[in-house]
Amino acid sequence: MPPAHPVDPPVGLPLGFSDHDHGACRRAALDRAAARCAEARLQLTPVRRRVLEILLEAHAAQGAYDVLERLSAEGMGSQPPVAYRALKFLTDHGFAHRIERLNAYVACAHPDAAHEPGFMICRTCKLVAEAPIEPARGALGRSAAETGFTIEKTVMEVEGLCPACRDPHSDADAGPAC
Repeated sequence: MPPAHPVDPPVGLPLGFSDHDHGACRRAALDRAAARCAEARLQLTPVRRRVLEILLEAHAAQGAYDVLERLSAEGMGSQPPVAYRALKFLTDHGFAHRIERLNAYVACAHPDAAHEPGFMICRTCKLVAEAPIEPARGALGRSAAETGFTIEKTVMEVEGLCPACRDPHSDADAGPAC
């Protein structure tokens, strides 16, 4: 069995809720994004790369204006289209996902694989964990097949408490491990 990728979570825990080397997680995701862009002849411009870095700083969703504020402070643009264009590029190419419930974005935990993610959102600390869903294989997929409906897109977001915020003995104010 090959060794686990630095961003692979321990078995049973989605990446956002797992204790892991977040520095390695960020570096690996940036390296993979750069390699995929080079292979596909996509331009990972400095602004796009910086937006991805901002999203990778934590496994928490960030709004476009939060990203824009950071870009502006760093002299990389102060107009909303700067952030929105970079976020669109990242979501279009599978490097990030839009979290509908929060009207925000999160870096993709599995950018190398075609997948349909679902998201678990902690209502306390706003941590977001990505989990694989297979709507076509579950009850929804069976219902769709029975009626002749073709599923083209699925958005699954659930809200609750992450392990750290749910555990009364943990230091929830400290935030997520990474």
